[in-house]
Amino acid sequence: MSARRDVGLALFLLLHTTLAAWAHAFLDHAEPAVGSRVHGSPVQVKIWFTEKVEPALSKIQVFDASNEEVDRRDVQTDKSNGALLTVSLPALKPGNYKVVWRAVSVDTHVTTGAYLFEIVP
Repeated sequence: MSARRDVGLALFLLLHTTLAAWAHAFLDHAEPAVGSRVHGSPVQVKIWFTEKVEPALSKIQVFDASNEEVDRRDVQTDKSNGALLTVSLPALKPGNYKVVWRAVSVDTHVTTGAYLFEIVP
């Protein structure tokens, strides 16, 4: 019986290690939320990823409808949560905005993505 348990434990550890090696930082949730309509200009965009990101290699950019970058270019990770990336925003006018992100996880895997949100009066 203990040989079965040892084999089961070995398989569990192998599977767990293999899955961890394939880990990537994917978007978990964001503020403003993906596809949301918000009243008034948000002061920043926050993106929570599924794992910690490398701050020097990860970024968030926010573009207006004419494809001009409107964020303050001050991307940083949260000091208490290495999976939270933020960028601050100036006062934005009502309209559509595109958030483009690039995340490099602590295991060096790169993921990218984009989403839209709308500011309504």
